[in-house]
Amino acid sequence: GALGLVRGAGVVVSPPPNPQSGLPGGGDVAVPHGAPCPQWPYCRKRCSYCNFNKYVVPVVDEAAVGSCLVREARTLLRLSRVQRWVLKGGGRFWGGGWGAFGAHLQLPRSLPSSVTSVFFGGGTPSLASPGTVAAVLEAIAGAAHLPADAEVTLEANPSSASPQRLQGFRAAGVNRLSIGVQSLDDAELRLLGREHTAAEARGAVEAARGLFPGRTSIDLIFGLPGQSRDAWSRGLEAALGLCDDHLSLYQLTLERGTALAAQVFGGNLPTPPQDLVADMYHIACAALLSAGFRHYEVSNFARKGALSTHNLSYWRAEQYIGVGPGAHGRFVPWGEGGCRREARVQTLEPDAWMREVQSRGHGTRRRTVLSPLEQLEEVLALGLRTDEGVPHERWGRFSPHLSLEAVFGAPGEAAELQQQGWLVLDGGGLRCRREGLALLDSLLPGLLCQLQRGWARAAAAAHGDGTPGRISTGDGGEAAPGIAGAVSGGSGE
Repeated sequence: GALGLVRGAGVVVSPPPNPQSGLPGGGDVAVPHGAPCPQWPYCRKRCSYCNFNKYVVPVVDEAAVGSCLVREARTLLRLSRVQRWVLKGGGRFWGGGWGAFGAHLQLPRSLPSSVTSVFFGGGTPSLASPGTVAAVLEAIAGAAHLPADAEVTLEANPSSASPQRLQGFRAAGVNRLSIGVQSLDDAELRLLGREHTAAEARGAVEAARGLFPGRTSIDLIFGLPGQSRDAWSRGLEAALGLCDDHLSLYQLTLERGTALAAQVFGGNLPTPPQDLVADMYHIACAALLSAGFRHYEVSNFARKGALSTHNLSYWRAEQYIGVGPGAHGRFVPWGEGGCRREARVQTLEPDAWMREVQSRGHGTRRRTVLSPLEQLEEVLALGLRTDEGVPHERWGRFSPHLSLEAVFGAPGEAAELQQQGWLVLDGGGLRCRREGLALLDSLLPGLLCQLQRGWARAAAAAHGDGTPGRISTGDGGEAAPGIAGAVSGGSGE
């Protein structure tokens, strides 16, 4: 398999543009990480609720698509190569050696970047051949250091997850599956426009558990039009009897332009009552906790330590690299002289994306440099989705001069939420209590406003004359205070 080809390609470590970048000190010599996310955009049919970037076509030129995925993965990994290193005691390595309290240690100029996880999403990536998946993994292993124990997840639909196919994916290097079960009720599956039956879903999960024991996740959707509390409880009980050690729950979102939304908005199907939907979520949380699952993120539950490494990289605001049509990414393009994190989106339409990859190595359609404030907004909004919240250390990496305590320890929204029992700010950091996770969407706007006010005050103080100024941050750049754009999160499983 591709994971047998673990090797580190040389990555030249060169000086960042600003030596006063505020890198955190005190850790051992470490490699900043990245998580590639290859996207297979094709499906056999479009589900009634789905508005993802997916395409249903008569024939897929898999050789051409696979070749472009390989080339783009190599290009983007080269652009995001590791350029900053930290030495225990706060030393920094600027390409020539380490400087720690006056010491200087010569190290090789070529060092490997490290991939923490790979996630094949879509679309329906289980429609790709195991050979294509293996080729992409070999390209990643050749462009960066892919450890033998790195998590490699593939999303699969039960209708394209036969035991033979799953065996092929395992041989290709996949070691974790996320199966889109969505429901174990045939009537609900028909409403959702899924092409599999409940029996096929059970068979796929059982086969996956045999091949990927302890590393098989299933997705469930709740809040369907006409779904009762009892029906959801029965479906949840069936799922608990079937599932492995990871389960993701998603509330149905009626997206305009989808067939299901048209039926609901047109009055042909009932609108799910919000009180009922909230009850369904609480019922699920209680049942899963009783079954030994940890509620480690708003929509995700794991037991026996089976947390998703890849999805944690989103919620911990780590770098991830979107590969393929419509893929999203967050990384610093050191390879072309960049020094600030960018939000990147690849070209949506597969044929146009392939033409761009063939002509220039990648199909990045939109790239936006994220201001330090926008990065902190993402750290806050994504981190609070987890039970660990936002630790002081992570916040400090992005904001070495403006602490969590300085922003949220002051009178304001955070203090009120603490008094109400929804939020905690202590030595561990800022996090929601269990009850607060369910209300996060309503808590976030006030917390983001408090962050923006704290940022503006710090910027004005840094300027020194009471007028808005500029403050340096942990990514080596500067930014004026102001209202940041919408926070874009990582996808759940």
